[in-house]
Amino acid sequence: MTAPTTASGAHVLRDAEDFSIVHGGPLFQLLLRAQFAGDALDLVVRRVILFVLICWAPLLALSAVGGHLRDGNVALPFLPDIETHIRFLVVVPLLLAAELVVHRRLRPVARSFLDRNLISEAEEERFDAAITSAFRLRNSVLAEVLMLALVYGVGVLIVWRRYTALNVTTWYGHSSAGTFRLHSAGIWYAYVSLPIFQFLLLRWYFRMFIWIRFLWQTARLQLKLVPTHPDLVGGLGFLGNTVFAFSVLLMAHGGMLAAQIANRIFFAGATLVDFKEEIFLMLVFLLCLVFVPLLVFSPQLSWAKRQGLLEYGMLAERYVREFDGKWLRRDDKTSEPLMGSADIQSLADMGNSFAVVRTMRLAPISRDAVLELSAAVLVPLVPLLLTVMPLEQLVKRLIGLVL
Repeated sequence: MTAPTTASGAHVLRDAEDFSIVHGGPLFQLLLRAQFAGDALDLVVRRVILFVLICWAPLLALSAVGGHLRDGNVALPFLPDIETHIRFLVVVPLLLAAELVVHRRLRPVARSFLDRNLISEAEEERFDAAITSAFRLRNSVLAEVLMLALVYGVGVLIVWRRYTALNVTTWYGHSSAGTFRLHSAGIWYAYVSLPIFQFLLLRWYFRMFIWIRFLWQTARLQLKLVPTHPDLVGGLGFLGNTVFAFSVLLMAHGGMLAAQIANRIFFAGATLVDFKEEIFLMLVFLLCLVFVPLLVFSPQLSWAKRQGLLEYGMLAERYVREFDGKWLRRDDKTSEPLMGSADIQSLADMGNSFAVVRTMRLAPISRDAVLELSAAVLVPLVPLLLTVMPLEQLVKRLIGLVL
């Protein structure tokens, strides 16, 4: 892309280069000042250690003090609680690591719209407004305060208390005569560890909202799509690669689901087959969360395809008639040699261009991307297959599928 010659052009280019849906917000600024994050969202290991020390280590210590580490006459002691360990030792680190992956892979997206000349000068101001609006939401203090309120008011007091917490005596609480009383470890779990986990998860959904909103606002611009572009989506093919930025996030969700299922298999007598609907719904939800936002470009791609078929169809009509008249219908045959004639190559090029327009897709979505992200969700669930078949049989079936 040529350097902008206007002040507004330089401004939109500067904003596009700084595009990020995760590089901001009160929590990020707090971690930045405490040197647990860098300007490029590095120091991931340092952040992971910090959150493990806050969320998981106190539970270990308090459970040991309360005598609920291994057994302690409770139905679910702390050490065998697979869900808690996976949640804070696997899922939380993945949620933190996903920030770096998303930041690096989505940062070039806004600049790519400009570099590929998809944004006209007339639309640069509106495109810059979409980027600025994304920054404003990302940095919103009110948004994170509301998320905290939602976590404590709904996530802890309603969702966890009524639907997630096991109705038996565990390392985090004592159940008796219809009442449930938290142990000291349970108080830390319910009011520190669990809210932090839910806040990190909810903040990711908010970031996805920012991303979807940015794509929707960009799709409302009059984009300069090229029907004959070899990526088969008018020049928007680079957007198809953005979905891989969320692979770590989807893996974290798969781990979270696997942890919940594992506890119910080992301590509530359930089987993996009992959760096939939940697994399917989670998979569909996550794939829709990542892929459906790309459909906002379908109306423009559909229009570009129809227009391309019309325009290139007319151009092809003119060319093939002239070619037919020159080489087949003229009484006085041309003396130009047929072998090596540029007309033949031009005819082939015209056919290839028209074929590209005809096979143009209506969304930058590929089958390989759907399969790879589906695998990212399901991989954490693979160990649970050992609860329904022996390892040897599982290995044989996996080898059979691959070979």
